[in-house]
Amino acid sequence: MKGRDAFHQNQALSALLFLYKQVLERKLEYITGVERVRRPPKLPVVFTRAEARAVLAHLQGDYRLMVHLLYGSGLRLLEVLRLRVKDIDFGYNRISIREGKGMRERVTILPARLKRPLQAHLARIQELHQQELARGGGAVYLPCALGRKYPGAARSWPWQYVFPAAKPSLDPRSGEIRRHHLAEKNLQNAVKLAIRSAGLAKAASCHTFRHSFATHLLESGYDIRTVQELLGHKDVSTTMIYTHVLNKPGLGIRSPLDEASPAPFCPSWP
Repeated sequence: MKGRDAFHQNQALSALLFLYKQVLERKLEYITGVERVRRPPKLPVVFTRAEARAVLAHLQGDYRLMVHLLYGSGLRLLEVLRLRVKDIDFGYNRISIREGKGMRERVTILPARLKRPLQAHLARIQELHQQELARGGGAVYLPCALGRKYPGAARSWPWQYVFPAAKPSLDPRSGEIRRHHLAEKNLQNAVKLAIRSAGLAKAASCHTFRHSFATHLLESGYDIRTVQELLGHKDVSTTMIYTHVLNKPGLGIRSPLDEASPAPFCPSWP
């Protein structure tokens, strides 16, 4: 079943359930032979290595560093934006993801070539943080009840965002002035512009770099369980989707057309 038809069938089933339960206030008995339709998984859009480098070449400053982490560490958009200083381990070359999808924690790699640029970036951010502390600011949002348990943690250096917003803003939940992380839209727009400037016709986005990270690791011969752990997938079947977008899936299949005689099938192409 096509994705759109599946959506309409699920929508109709949900509407019937809502009608009986909320409007008619009647208990609807179990209906046999009817179930929600699962949409077939779509093949992810993936950059070639050359395309990834082309897009990165059209990014500048912090945006370029963030996209290097998307591609080099396999991070999701919000995972790179929510990174805290304490999550980066330069000694072991790894990054800890604390607020991943489904609130699952994992550890992924920190590319060696990003260590110096990232350390220089953090030195600059720490200087700005010190200046803000001197003015009585420097607080960030703390997850769960950590703010009550550790009152001073919100202004400590380890809890600061790696990629903070340009200006502090009012936290609507607490009414306090805090510095949030960089907005999602800012990075999305920068990547969209870089893709256009690179002349790529693919329907790509920030998430395409994560897809490319997984695909290029598999192309390089890393086993799928390792890639699953780095991506934080609960089930290896989710990671298996990337085996379908490899240049040489399986055992390296060649097209019959590529194995044909040097003479072309058609003497002239349209």
